[in-house]
Amino acid sequence: MNKQLIECVPNISEGRDIEKINTIAAIVETVEGIKLLDVDPGVATNRTVITFVGEPEKVIEAAYLLIKKAAELIDMSKHFGEHPRFGATDVCPLVPISGITLEETAVYAHALGKRVGEELGVPVYLYEKAAQEKKRENLANCRSGEYEGLKEKLSNPEWKPDFGPAEFNASVVKSGATAISARDFLIAYNINLNTTSTRRANAIAFDIRENGRAKTENGKPNGKKVLDENGEVVRIPGKLKAVKGIGWYIEEYGIAQISYNLTNISITPMHQAFDETVHSATSRGLRVTGSELIGLIPLQAMIDAADFYLTKQERSLGIAESEKIKIAVKSLGLDDLKPFHPNEKIIEYVLKDGSKRLIDFTLTDFADETAGESMAPGGGSISAYVGALGVSLGTMVANLSAHKSGWDDKWEIYSDWAKKGQVYKNKLLMLVDEDTNAFNQIINGFRLPKTTLEEKEIRAIAIENATKYATEIPFQVMETAYESMEVMHAMAVDGIQNSLSDAGVGALCARSAVIGAYFNVRINAKDIKDRKFAENILKKAAQIYEQTLTSEQKMIDYIDSKI
Repeated sequence: MNKQLIECVPNISEGRDIEKINTIAAIVETVEGIKLLDVDPGVATNRTVITFVGEPEKVIEAAYLLIKKAAELIDMSKHFGEHPRFGATDVCPLVPISGITLEETAVYAHALGKRVGEELGVPVYLYEKAAQEKKRENLANCRSGEYEGLKEKLSNPEWKPDFGPAEFNASVVKSGATAISARDFLIAYNINLNTTSTRRANAIAFDIRENGRAKTENGKPNGKKVLDENGEVVRIPGKLKAVKGIGWYIEEYGIAQISYNLTNISITPMHQAFDETVHSATSRGLRVTGSELIGLIPLQAMIDAADFYLTKQERSLGIAESEKIKIAVKSLGLDDLKPFHPNEKIIEYVLKDGSKRLIDFTLTDFADETAGESMAPGGGSISAYVGALGVSLGTMVANLSAHKSGWDDKWEIYSDWAKKGQVYKNKLLMLVDEDTNAFNQIINGFRLPKTTLEEKEIRAIAIENATKYATEIPFQVMETAYESMEVMHAMAVDGIQNSLSDAGVGALCARSAVIGAYFNVRINAKDIKDRKFAENILKKAAQIYEQTLTSEQKMIDYIDSKI
C-alpha cells in the first residue's frame, strides 16, 4: 500500500510582515515528518499561501498549530487587502496527494474543523468536499460578506458555523473565521495585463470563468439583470469549465491581473486558461504580458504546457524535460514579475529527498567515482549509461530531422521518434542508479547477522532475493537498450543524412550496453539458488544478445552502403 500523503494549503491574512509570516509558517515543521514546501506572500493582497505535506494525522496536527499561531499573531480587525477574506487563517484546504481518496481526506478535514472550533474558539465553515450542506460547497458562499459581514453572518441561523462559536465575541473579532475543506489539486494562477483597470480585467475574467457573467436586458454590464421564473439571475456561461476568476489591481506591480482558480486541470489546464485569456484580452484591445503561479504546480501541468506550445510551433516534443520547463516558463511568461525557480515551484522537484544520484554527477565526477576503490558503480551502471548516450544520439537525429527546412510536413513523424527516444533514455538513466542500488542490496544481505538458525535463514533469503533483483536490473538494461535501437535504425534510414554517423554511433552504444549488461546477468545468475528462475532469465537474455548482434550488423551494413 502506498504511503498516505496529504497536502495542506492554508492561506493566512498576512502578506507584508515577513517576520510574522515566517513564524507562522515555521510552526508546521515542529511536527516530525512534515515538509514545508512553499511560502508565497503577496503584498497587495496582504495574504500568504503556505504549502506543506505529510501523513494525514501529522498534517492535521501541523494545520492546527498553524491556525492557532495565526490567530495569535494576526488581528483581523486591522486587516486590509485586495483578496476576499474573513479570517486570520482564511482557508485551510486539504488535498489528497498519494494513497488516500478525496472522501477519506474529507474525514480529516472534519476532524481538523472540530478541533479548531472547540479548542481554539474559531468559527469554522466546511466547504467543497468537506461541506455538510449543498450551499456550503462553494467557498464564495461561505465567505460572502467577508470579515466585515461576519458579525451579521454568525447571528444568522442559516449560517451557523459547522464548528466553533456562533457569536462575534472578542476572540472572534481578532481571529475571524476559517474555512476548511477537502478538495482536488487546485492551481492558483494570475494572468498579468498591460492595464491598471480592474473593470477591464473583470470583463476578461467573466469571458473565461465557468460562472460567466449576469445576463442583462441591454447586454451591457450596467443594464438590468434578467431573472428566470424562480427569480434567479440568468447567467451567460464563460468559455472554460472548472475555472473561477476575478480581476483586481496589484499596486505592488502597478498592473491589473486576472486571478484564476483552476479547480480541475484535467478539464481546463493552465495553458488553455492562458491562451483563452490572451484571445479575450486581444479582442478588447489589451495585451497579456505574462502570468504568476501562486503556490506549487504538478510537473505534468508544466510538461503539458510545453507540449501545447511546441505543437503550435510544429516543433518536436521529444526534447529533455528541463528544456520543456524552460519553454513552459517563457510561453506562459511565468517570470514576468519575478524569477521562476522550478525547484521551488514544481511539487515533484520540491519533494525530492535531496540524496545525490549517480546521474546527477558531472561527467568528470562520475568517471572519478567509477575509477575509485568502491565496487559500485560497476559494469551494470556503466552499461546503462552507455545505452542512454546511444539513444540520446538517435533522439538528437530525430529532433534535427523534425527541424529540417523543407521537411515541415513530416515534423510529427520525427517528433514521435524523438519522444520514443526520450522514454528509452529516461528508463536507462534510471537503471544507472538502480543497478548500483541492486548491488548494494546484496552487500546489505551479506552483512545481516548469522548467529542463530533463524538469522541464517533470514540472511539466506535476503541474499537470494537481492541476487535475483541484481540479475533482473541488467536484464532490463539489455531489453531497453536493444529496443532503443529502433530509433537509431529509423533515423539512419529516414532521418537527416548528414547525421547518419551519429545514428550509427548510437546503435554501437546500444549494442555495447546490451553486451555489457549480458555479462552482468550471467555473472549474477550463477549465484542464484533458484535454478529455474536463473535458467529462464539466462535464456531470454541470450535471445536478446543474438538479436542485438544481428541488429548491429544490419546497421553497419547500411552505413557502409551509404558512406
